[in-house]
Parts: sequence; C-alpha cells; structure tokens
Amino acid sequence: MSDLNRGPIPEADPAPVTVRPALKAPAADGGSDAVAQAASHLHPGLRPTSLEGSELRLLTEPDLPAYKALRDGMLARHEHAFTSDAATEQTRQAASYRHRLHPEAGGRALFTLGAWSGDRLVGALTCEAEGRQKVQHIAHLVGMMVDDAQQGRGIGRALLQEALSRLRHEPWLELVTLSVTASNAPAVALYRSMGFVCYGHLPRAVRLADGRYLAKELMCLTLRSGDDGPNESLAERQAGGTSAL
Repeated sequence: MSDLNRGPIPEADPAPVTVRPALKAPAADGGSDAVAQAASHLHPGLRPTSLEGSELRLLTEPDLPAYKALRDGMLARHEHAFTSDAATEQTRQAASYRHRLHPEAGGRALFTLGAWSGDRLVGALTCEAEGRQKVQHIAHLVGMMVDDAQQGRGIGRALLQEALSRLRHEPWLELVTLSVTASNAPAVALYRSMGFVCYGHLPRAVRLADGRYLAKELMCLTLRSGDDGPNESLAERQAGGTSAL
C-alpha cells in the first residue's frame, strides 16, 4: 500500500466541505467491478469545493499530465516520503495513472481529489477500496501530496477533510487506513488530529538508495462504530496486549 505523507501542518483549517450524495453498496459477489459500480454513483454532477485561493475537485482524464508532473516533482524532492522511487516513476506515461481516477472517469479507484490554484494542480489525494466481499467495508488513502510552495495553507488538511466527508456518507464503508513514514512527525500529527490512531509499526519498511531504512506507521480511522467500537477502544486493546487485527 502506498504511504500518505505531506509537509508541515497547515496553519489554518479550510472551509467546511460540501455533503455528497451516497454511493450504492458493492454487490455481494465482490470483485473490482463491485467497487467500480459502487463508486460510480458518487461522482456525476458534483460541484467543486472551494478553499481560499484554491479549489478542490475530482481528477479526470485531462488532469493526468498535471498529476504526473506534481507526483514526479514530489518524488524527486522528498525521497523519504514515498515508497515509489523517482527514477522509475518518471518513465511512466501520464495515462498509466488512469486507474487512480473514479469509475465515471475511466478509473478503478473510489476517487482522486485534486487541489487547484488557478489552472495548476498543487495537491492530490487518492482513495481506493477492494471488491473482495470480506474487506469491502475498508477504504485506503494513498498518494497524499502538497506542492512545497503551497504548504502551510491548509491544503493537505482540506484534502483529507473532503475525502473523509465523502467516505462518511457511504453506509457500506466502516474503516479507512493509511500508512506514513514514521519520522514524518508533522504528517503523523495531522492524521492524529483528524482522529486516526496507530495500529501497527513496520520497521525497515523502505530501503533508500543509500542503504538507509525508514519505518512506517500504520494508521486507521473508524468511520462508524461496528463490533470493534470507536478508535479509542482499538488503542486500549492494543495497550492491553490484545491483537486488534
């Protein structure tokens, strides 16, 4: 699973996000087609969400070159913050990221949100889910990016809030996960401030070109209470030595 990393914690919270129409639950037989069918009901006709000086909206096919440009730049400047390596990813075509779009745009993800400053893409966040029946209730946040020049404006927090707002309105989703480089303290603090808790620590998760290793924090957020109860109960069980997996 890709990790979710960003720079300094934003200085100010963004404006409230718009409530979105609900998805239909995936079909019981599972598979990627079930997720695509479910996600397809979320996106048509949605209006962008405004953020001071920027706009949040779902990415579509014409946005893929801008997405690749943003991602290539972030990978080159922040080796520690991504699992993928810059040299390999730079050889990819923009169209190879089509799978990160929502189904109405020809993709296989639930959605990818973009933050735009004028006609320039300055941030992005992808939400994915599996079609297998036993894990259809879990969503995964991957590929969080905020351009260096735009950090401190609340864009990362706005992307995260908008994504969670969408997910919370889907009754078939119960849990969302992410992973983040353990040494990225501002990012870890942001996710904790949004209610995420750590359920695991993966040492030596990434090996850099110079031989250094980086650990990952594995985090999750309960979207609605089920048998496991709220996030606090998960942390308490972990503290007591009982596996929550």
